[in-house]
Amino acid sequence: MNDTSQILAKAEATVRAHMEAAVSAGHTFHNFAHTSQVVEAAQELGSRFDLTERERELLLIAAWFHDSGYAEGAEDHETRSAEHAAAFLGSHGYSAEDIALVKACILDTRLSAEPRDLLSEILCDADLAHLGKPTFWDLSSRLRHEKALTRGTILTEQEWVNQELTFLQSHSYHTPIAFELYNDEKQRHIRLLHKQRLRLDPDIRISVEEPEKKSKKQKKLLKTSNKELKQLNLGRGVETMYRATYRTHVNLSSIADNKANIMLSINAIIVSIIVSTLVPKFSSDPKLILPTIVLLTVCLLAIVFATLSTRPKITEGRVSREDIEARRSNLLFFGNYYRMSLDDYQYGMAEMIKDNDFLYASMTRDLYFLGVVLAKKYRYLSICYGIFMYGLILAVVVFALAFIIF
Repeated sequence: MNDTSQILAKAEATVRAHMEAAVSAGHTFHNFAHTSQVVEAAQELGSRFDLTERERELLLIAAWFHDSGYAEGAEDHETRSAEHAAAFLGSHGYSAEDIALVKACILDTRLSAEPRDLLSEILCDADLAHLGKPTFWDLSSRLRHEKALTRGTILTEQEWVNQELTFLQSHSYHTPIAFELYNDEKQRHIRLLHKQRLRLDPDIRISVEEPEKKSKKQKKLLKTSNKELKQLNLGRGVETMYRATYRTHVNLSSIADNKANIMLSINAIIVSIIVSTLVPKFSSDPKLILPTIVLLTVCLLAIVFATLSTRPKITEGRVSREDIEARRSNLLFFGNYYRMSLDDYQYGMAEMIKDNDFLYASMTRDLYFLGVVLAKKYRYLSICYGIFMYGLILAVVVFALAFIIF
């Protein structure tokens, strides 16, 4: 087997020479620069997964060759790209299994295809990583220019915005890592495209100077566009609400743990002082026995409830595929999935990411159970502080009575 860095360098050189020689200058988007960006994205995503050296190597080779078939045009270029990769791998002594895996990855980059495994998902996400990057607008205009030069497809700005908006709204990343890295920026692009569409569409853009001439159709379209804008704002508002609520729950949990640690430390110090100082004096000074026992009892009870407030709960750690398909699962908390297989977890996360209702329901369930845990923590803490406060008063009173009586 060839050294990884050497074979990747050869793949890069082969693709560069082929694309610069055979792919026309009219391909302003599907060129070597785009291929290099896809390889960088594949490296970035692949590094976040537990891939073997062989899987990483084959993924990057597939990324280098995935658009090499554009020399003969866009139509079915994936098939030609897969054959180019197969020829390269065959000439360097790769097994039939490795060649089939790389070909499958490249063929799965077709927009109509569904990725069949993790490597295909990573390559598909890398191929469209620019949708969630600041370079989207530049690359979008390059793609529009390419279609005009190579296919004769001339689109107005309004038609192009509608086409891009439709594509971005129908697209979803396959891996949770790509979703984390690129989805927020992609959603921002969708919102900006919405604004552009509203600005360009003459049926929606109503003249301010002639409000009395608005037709019923215009009023209906205006109402629809306003509703869409409200939905966009609602989406951002909902995300902000969830983010703020999660942050509040985490902060409250941290505060509860700090309070419990304070009580554990104080009472442990008091117990150690009592045991070392007062208990040895029982034989010579019997009046200390009763108040010391009261104080020890108070401290031990406070320690018990402080410990209960911080004690972790052991959960089953496994969610079945039936639970995922029935939308009953919550994969946002590690205690629910730490015994699941990686394949089942990735399947569940992919299902959740693709379904907004499932995602928001999972977040809602997560917040609910975080709240339940917080309530238990603060209930134990309240009991702990009550025991410590009133118990300390009682112990002091008993000490005073013991000294007065005896």
